[in-house]
Amino acid sequence: MTGRPNILWLFSDQHRADTIGAAGHPVVRTPNLDSLIASAFTFERTFCQGPLCVPARVSLLTERYVRDHGAFENDYPARTDLPTLVQAIRAAGYHTAAIGKMHLFPHPPDVALGLPLMTRFGFDEVVEAVGKLASGFVRNAYTDHLERHGLLEEYQAFVRPRVPWRRNSLPVWTVDPSPLPAEHHIDWWVGEKAVEWIESRPAGQPFFCWVGFPGPHDPWDAPASYVRQYEDADIRLDSTRRPDVPGSGPLAAFLNTFLDYSSSSTLTDGRTREVRRHYYANVTLIDEAIGRILAALDRSGLADDTWVVYSTDHGEMLGTHGLLNKMVFYEPAVRVPLVIRPPKGSVPVRLTQMVEHVDLAATLGALAGAAPVEGSAGVSFADALVGRPPGGSDWAGREAVVSENYGFAMWRTERYKLVVYEKTRTPVQLFDLMDDPEEDVNRVDDPAYAPVVSDLRDAFVEPFLSVPPRRPGPDLVERGGGIDQMHRSVAVPTPAD
Repeated sequence: MTGRPNILWLFSDQHRADTIGAAGHPVVRTPNLDSLIASAFTFERTFCQGPLCVPARVSLLTERYVRDHGAFENDYPARTDLPTLVQAIRAAGYHTAAIGKMHLFPHPPDVALGLPLMTRFGFDEVVEAVGKLASGFVRNAYTDHLERHGLLEEYQAFVRPRVPWRRNSLPVWTVDPSPLPAEHHIDWWVGEKAVEWIESRPAGQPFFCWVGFPGPHDPWDAPASYVRQYEDADIRLDSTRRPDVPGSGPLAAFLNTFLDYSSSSTLTDGRTREVRRHYYANVTLIDEAIGRILAALDRSGLADDTWVVYSTDHGEMLGTHGLLNKMVFYEPAVRVPLVIRPPKGSVPVRLTQMVEHVDLAATLGALAGAAPVEGSAGVSFADALVGRPPGGSDWAGREAVVSENYGFAMWRTERYKLVVYEKTRTPVQLFDLMDDPEEDVNRVDDPAYAPVVSDLRDAFVEPFLSVPPRRPGPDLVERGGGIDQMHRSVAVPTPAD
């Protein structure tokens, strides 16, 4: 026993919150996550700070909103002068490690070039991979593994045509099992690296280990043996109604870009079902890797002295509203799973209060006994995990949660969701989640909802936007919209001395 509990943070990429067996999903098979949930706290309404990898992850790292840390798209780096959660946990006496996909800054040609920045962020050890798509171009620990086994060229030939913003790319709904044996799939590899680390970790101090799975992010490349598990599954759909797109303006640029990105015009119900089948298969592969990691924790005698956390960076539309991927503000994209198992476990507890990613980060710091991160926007709910609910038994969580992306921002309350174009503070979407839980009807121009828009602006939007955001470059609307304007070449930042 260390006297202070370890923290093992299992973290996937693009895992839709409802796609877990214990969350009530009728098809997906997640026995290990289900078992974890059976002895843990599950936060059923957790929201990311941005439905895109780098913005969401840097908010977790810095405990700040996207507008404050500066990484408002994947190709823009965060400020290097900000204190981080990992620094605080290391200062509290923890050994800190990162394994797998971290994506805390734009990818360099070789991810090793970012090691000085990862060290600056607070990590003592780094075994870093990148995502599936980036592995087609970026050298990293996983591509080194494939090269040693003579599989790299085959994998890169498979991945490169599936990058959506490249010319003549395959439609995003394209599904093909990975050409690699299952034991060389990137999510399997991350799981094995985590097992190896647990079994050979440095002794003598507690650890904080962040394990990043690159899946179930597209491409939809689960090994064929996993796809066959869903061969006869009844793959159900939710609303496939396309968003109402105005003829011009910021919302038009935003939605048209992501409808195009999703190959929505050719995304049939049948193709959506096939995407979901392969997505569920990838979730199951990750679930098995989580099972092996938890078994290693048990074998090492650490389970009773370790907080185990499972979450993801953002959700996945998975064909809802004819959209694939994330980047928009519908519930499947911004709501994320969050499961926290205390040392020795607990009775299963389900919490329905709304919390944000920054709150999760603040909570992890509190569980480690770390000093609060200076400037943190997070509100720790650590007391709720040890029997003392914050604010007493009537703890209500957040009144509203915020998410930002590509120059837009969302405010979600219990009943309403308002999306605003930040530069002009123009409301562009409003959904009444009580009357329209699938977010089919945009009420922003409905005169009956004008008082709602006004109240939300006064209560949340104007105070939040009163300080100008940190924008290192133009937003998507200013660039004219379109897939070709989604990714820009930005250098990896150099840590300040």
